[in-house]
Amino acid sequence: MMIKDSRDQYGAVSRVLHWSMALALSLLFALGWWMVGLDYYSPYYKSAPDLHRSVGLLVLLALGVRIAWRLINVKPNDDDLSPVERTASRAVHLGFYPLLIALMVSGYFISTADGRAIDVFGWFNVPAVVAAPGLEDAAGLVHEWSAYVVMALAVVHSAAALKHRYWNVTNGRHRMW
Repeated sequence: MMIKDSRDQYGAVSRVLHWSMALALSLLFALGWWMVGLDYYSPYYKSAPDLHRSVGLLVLLALGVRIAWRLINVKPNDDDLSPVERTASRAVHLGFYPLLIALMVSGYFISTADGRAIDVFGWFNVPAVVAAPGLEDAAGLVHEWSAYVVMALAVVHSAAALKHRYWNVTNGRHRMW
């Protein structure tokens, strides 16, 4: 398998970034959904958000790498798609990036609105850039809604991939698998 992307398929780096981020984002969504129901007396009341923040910041770092990697690599050919499918595919792919940035930046602001840094697995701290009590409420709404929209786009993206893999078998089925 090639490291870099080609006109025919994605390379190993793109595939690892794609699938590891897909898994991490799915797990973060499930963890976030579960942890909002925790009460103060739950044994996971502190550890679940700590895990969520740490993984979220690592995914933000991976997103930066992924965007940079996409900018320096060729994009596999999508000529096997109809014009409508190509437009929809590009819209979904381009929609992911600003939504993921909004999702992760809003999560960062939820956690740092009180001026405290975020400890990432005890490896390093990410400092607060601004202390703004009350910011966590607005950031929380952005975080929640962008998470739902990201998951909805992921479902559309997955359904389209499965359609091309099993319904109308095209070259696209080999690009990311």
